[in-house]
Amino acid sequence: MNNHECAALLRKQDNILLVTHWRPDGDTLGSAAALCHALRRIGRTAHLFPNPQIIENYIRFIKPYLAPEGFVPSYIVTVDTADTGLFPDGFQGDVDLCIDHHPTNTYYAKNNFIRPETSSCGELVLEIIKALCGGLDEEEANLIYIAVSTDTGCFCYGNTTSDTHRAAAELIDYGANNKLLNKAIFRTFSAARLALEGMIYTGMTTYRDGKVSIAIVTLDMMEKAGANENDCEDIASLPGKIKGAEVSITIREMPSGPCKVSVRTTGAINAADLCAKFGGGGHAMAAGCNLDCAPEEAKEILLKAIDEEWK
Repeated sequence: MNNHECAALLRKQDNILLVTHWRPDGDTLGSAAALCHALRRIGRTAHLFPNPQIIENYIRFIKPYLAPEGFVPSYIVTVDTADTGLFPDGFQGDVDLCIDHHPTNTYYAKNNFIRPETSSCGELVLEIIKALCGGLDEEEANLIYIAVSTDTGCFCYGNTTSDTHRAAAELIDYGANNKLLNKAIFRTFSAARLALEGMIYTGMTTYRDGKVSIAIVTLDMMEKAGANENDCEDIASLPGKIKGAEVSITIREMPSGPCKVSVRTTGAINAADLCAKFGGGGHAMAAGCNLDCAPEEAKEILLKAIDEEWK
């Protein structure tokens, strides 16, 4: 399926529910909200599933699109969601259309628009909206800029391509306020976040002559810093900042349930393959999984898995 076929399919629908993934990031939220706005522009009733894990950084952009209580959809679309195991808490239903860019997507929907070569789902939604509406308005441009910029680390990550930069330029031409968004998302932090970063850097460990860096974030660290979920946005990028690191891992102890693991690489090993060993997935250079054990035990399990992948 291509963007025009996807737009044609959506044009036939109404009472559409757009679903973001578990622990939603800027890509899933920005992409879904932009598509929701575009569907409303062509006269369709569309809402976002009220994902209970949306953090403060994004809620102000997403709130106008959340479904009212009692909304009954006729058509369900997932955005940036590779597998049914990533559905948000409280969501149930059969998915009619999946829009995604993860190579680990399981093609669980009745219809699938999957493009693993793109850096973000936002790039796909940009093309769908152009096919659906003929172009974007300022609101949609801002929302997709959030999607594209967050999934590329403000265009710093290795998944950034020339197509990514062309998409960003096009979004700015459509009216995206990159100055405001970059400041709000990438250059504004709470005192608690900065305190937490200090603890993360202090406790970071390296292996394989500095080629592997691992950061552990415990509940005790969170409490001492006074940090909350909003302060943990993109902490997975921190251990990769050490000079010489080719594989970086963040292990986060969660209040309930398993540890959350985020893996980033420069290409030395495949992050998605590593995380797939533990039921996770993602991209070759950025992936994640969960490990049902204590953080230190999770570290030893991951180091052993790295040894197996990286001979």
